[in-house]
Amino acid sequence: MQNDFELLASDQHSKARRGRLKTAHGMIDTPAFMPVGTQGSVKGVSPRELRELNAQIILGNTYHLFVRPGLDGLHNFMSWNGPILTDSGGYQIFSLVKLRKITGDGVEFQNHIDGARAFISPEIAMEIQAALASDIVMVLDECVPYPCEYDYAAKSAELTTRWAKRCKAAHSVILSEVEGSREISLKVSPRDSSTTLRCARNDGIARQLLFGIVQGGTFQDLRRESAQAIVQLNFDGYAIGGVSVGEPEEEMMRAVESAEPFLPADRPRYTMGLGTPPQLLEMVARGMDMFDCVLPTRLARNGSAFTAAGTLNLKNAEFALDKRPIEANCACPACWAFTRGYIRHLIKAEEILGLRLVTLHNLHFYLNLMNRARTEIERGTFDKFRKGFVAEYKTRDQ
Repeated sequence: MQNDFELLASDQHSKARRGRLKTAHGMIDTPAFMPVGTQGSVKGVSPRELRELNAQIILGNTYHLFVRPGLDGLHNFMSWNGPILTDSGGYQIFSLVKLRKITGDGVEFQNHIDGARAFISPEIAMEIQAALASDIVMVLDECVPYPCEYDYAAKSAELTTRWAKRCKAAHSVILSEVEGSREISLKVSPRDSSTTLRCARNDGIARQLLFGIVQGGTFQDLRRESAQAIVQLNFDGYAIGGVSVGEPEEEMMRAVESAEPFLPADRPRYTMGLGTPPQLLEMVARGMDMFDCVLPTRLARNGSAFTAAGTLNLKNAEFALDKRPIEANCACPACWAFTRGYIRHLIKAEEILGLRLVTLHNLHFYLNLMNRARTEIERGTFDKFRKGFVAEYKTRDQ
């Protein structure tokens, strides 16, 4: 298997790595943060603005895009010419606790829009992501809740491994079909006849990377065993899933620490669905390379802005006459031109511009944090930078 990941530098005082991942739509310098574009759009931000923020890669959600609008090449559809990672939809499907049924074949569920029945198997998950023509695709996995009984977590991790094998086999077949159009059969359920759709082959599919996912809940032995089993399947990269699902932070860190020693150093590592700025740096220090999180955009819509000292709730009255930018020396569009007082006014007046400005600032903050991490790793000063940042950053509880 061709290895598209290059390790450029390592920190001497932690497991932090500086790397570069080659995809069909461009290079990704790691550590990297991926803005979340669940339904083919990073909320409130245009693709042009994402490029101006120096976003390298964005994330799309397979489940949501499968339910609505359906199958289509995602790059042209959303006018984004950079790399895209699509998750398998597993997390979203398994969050529909009352609307889905898990079997060895796959998942039968009712979609959240109109209640129509649908079925996704490992093979169908690969077909959908091939149709979306994303650069990095994820295997179908089961994300267990927190808390979770040991026996269920063990069975779930085994199911994720079996599905990963089927994803790998189906993906290999897809990559071997490099010309023309393809027929994709999507079943309403395993018992029903299939509906056949046709979609045009996207040239980038020939270099579509497939990542495996490690599961195992909060149990160290299950995390270790899952990592070993998934690595044996030889994927292009490896993700740690089932973290940041409500467990205490120390459990989240332990889950990553339990799996990391068994992940190959020459492949990218992706921690799914987290987290706060300090958590990202702690994950980088534990050898992780890629991250996605909705916090920058979600908190922005609530009027909260990220700074090196923690978050600011710009709805608070203390900012009404504040003539400072959200953060001094920040180069984002919001800080370059507007004051805290003005942005607070926009938010309180329910002007869309206010939420957009905070969103742009928050995304810039996350993307710049990873850029700074890359620089510090290259200089050999990452550990000092991480400790200083974490010490100065105040959480809401503090």
